[in-house]
Amino acid sequence: MTDSVALDTVDLHILRLLQNDARTTYRELAAEVGVAPSTCLDRVARLRRTGVIVGHRLRLDPARLGRGLEALLSVQVRPHRRELIGPFVERIRSLPESRALFHLTGPDDYLVHVAVADTADLQRLVLDEFTSRREVARVETRLIFQQWECGPLLPPVPGAAGPVPGQVRPADR
Repeated sequence: MTDSVALDTVDLHILRLLQNDARTTYRELAAEVGVAPSTCLDRVARLRRTGVIVGHRLRLDPARLGRGLEALLSVQVRPHRRELIGPFVERIRSLPESRALFHLTGPDDYLVHVAVADTADLQRLVLDEFTSRREVARVETRLIFQQWECGPLLPPVPGAAGPVPGQVRPADR
């Protein structure tokens, strides 16, 4: 487990704002949190340097790219051995349909979020890329009707049962 980084209220405010809109300028961030732009730049640089901020991502709409059907595939791999797992993971990660891959505990070994064109494309993916593999014992498919972004992600507040006061969640914007 990695060590936590000490964050003050200014750091937390910066993180909230950047998670809601990573394109916010340093000048806008500084004005919102009440510090000088140079201080804001230094704070963000420290958050990057300490690994709190690990990158920026571009979100795409799968439907606009011809992948309007999303699903979660629960995959059981047998035998669950290291020499099979590495190649399996790399193959699944290389598929253009794969959006996210999770290694799990419990009866299923993996959960794969996929985006495909339609049900025929989903069937092709399951049959040709999953169940055709010798190590795949079972695949269970769940269609995604709708999904929501959550967050922002902030460190736990000791003794708090709900969101941090003043926290701006994406749904509140």
